[in-house]
Amino acid sequence: MLVDIVPVGDVSAAVKRAASEGLRSVYDCDVTIHEPQPLPSDAFDHGREQYSAEEFIQLAEQVGTGEKNIGVTPKDLFYRRRNYVFGLAYLDGSGSVVSTYRLQTSSDGGFSNRSSEDIFEDRIRKEIVHEIGHTMGLEHCDNKRCVMNFSPTVREVDVKEENLCGTCQRMVL
Repeated sequence: MLVDIVPVGDVSAAVKRAASEGLRSVYDCDVTIHEPQPLPSDAFDHGREQYSAEEFIQLAEQVGTGEKNIGVTPKDLFYRRRNYVFGLAYLDGSGSVVSTYRLQTSSDGGFSNRSSEDIFEDRIRKEIVHEIGHTMGLEHCDNKRCVMNFSPTVREVDVKEENLCGTCQRMVL
């Protein structure tokens, strides 16, 4: 499987590297980094001061060259009535998106003694692996340690592992 990471907006090399590492380690897939793309012109909602996640998925699907394509952006995303999303993917689809905007907090609340940069990169890897998991047909998992567990807060992202649980692994690997 080839996954094309599509940077949308100003995405740092560290973010692209963490995303690529996460995908390779969990799915043992080929990963390419697409040329950076400008923000989708119709994606910004002035009332919310956020971007529509769906527009980023469409962009990733249109320009990406992989079997799976994932947009990565530093912009704050929303989906329908949710206040925000870390990422979004359609089950069994080819496109997805991850926003780093809300993953950039200064620490993990004392969960570990690691640097904020290490914590941020862990969160990126987990969210990238999570959203690509959805494109592979995985739904949210009840196992709190599984990367496919629904995690609406960074604390819950920090608690889960970067890997699929045994049940989720058997479904896709």
